[in-house]
Amino acid sequence: MRIATWNVNSITARLPRLLAWLESSGTDVLCIQETKCTAEQFPADELRELGYESAVNATGRWNGVALLSRVGLADVVTGLPGGPEYDGAQEPRAVSATCGPVRVWSVYVPNGREVAHEHYAYKLRWLEALRAAVAQDATGDRPFAVLGDYNIAPTDQDVWDIAVFEGATHVTEPERAALAALREAGLRDVVPRPLKYDHPFTYWDYRQLGFPKNKGMRIDLVYGNKPFAEAVTDSYVDREERKGKGASDHAPVVVDLDV
Repeated sequence: MRIATWNVNSITARLPRLLAWLESSGTDVLCIQETKCTAEQFPADELRELGYESAVNATGRWNGVALLSRVGLADVVTGLPGGPEYDGAQEPRAVSATCGPVRVWSVYVPNGREVAHEHYAYKLRWLEALRAAVAQDATGDRPFAVLGDYNIAPTDQDVWDIAVFEGATHVTEPERAALAALREAGLRDVVPRPLKYDHPFTYWDYRQLGFPKNKGMRIDLVYGNKPFAEAVTDSYVDREERKGKGASDHAPVVVDLDV
C-alpha cells in the first residue's frame, strides 16, 4: 500500500500535475493540503475518473485539506474535534478517514507567522487539540497516521541553515515540544530516506533559487503509530515534483506499507 502527503499550494493551479502524478506514482491514498478552494470547486469528478474517492474540508481561498483514496473511504471526520477557532471560525485544517486497513489524517497545521503573533499562540492550541484528538488511535492496534504540512522542522538538521531561522517560527522550542507530545502519545516520526542530498527536505521557497540551492526544510511529516511504523517498507521525498514550471513549493512525501 502506498500513502503520500502533498501540500499542493492550490489544487486548481496544480491539477494537471496532480492527475499526472497520481497516474504514474501508484499512490493508493493521498493527503492534500492547501487546496485553496471551496468544497464545491474541488475537482472530485476528475479524480473519480482515476478511481479516487475524495473527502474534502475546504471553505475558500486559504487553507483546505483533502483525502484521496482508491482503497476505500469510510468513517470520514471533517475538521479537528475540539479544535480552536481563529477570527471566530474553525479553519479547514483537518480531515480523517479509514482507507482500507489504515486510519489516516490529512492536516495543515497553522503557520504561526511570527512568535509574538496571535497566530503562533493559535498554532500551539491547535497542536494540543490534535494531540488530544489522536491519542486513542495512536495507541491502538490498527495502523494509524497523521500526515501533512506541520509547519515545524523537528530538528535543527531539518532546515538548511538554522542560523537563518533564529527567533522565527517553525523551529521554536514550544513548537518542537508539541511534536514531542505527539510522540509521547504513541506516534513516531517516519523520516524519509535521503535521495540526492543527505537530508530529505520537503519544502523550498520559490524565492532566491531556494530549490536549486537546496535551501529547504523538512516540514511535511508522517507521524504513525507503532503498527503503522512497523509496516513501513520505504519512505522518500519525490523531489521530481518540485521541478519545472508550475510546481508547488512542496514535494510529495511517499510511504510504502506492507499491510
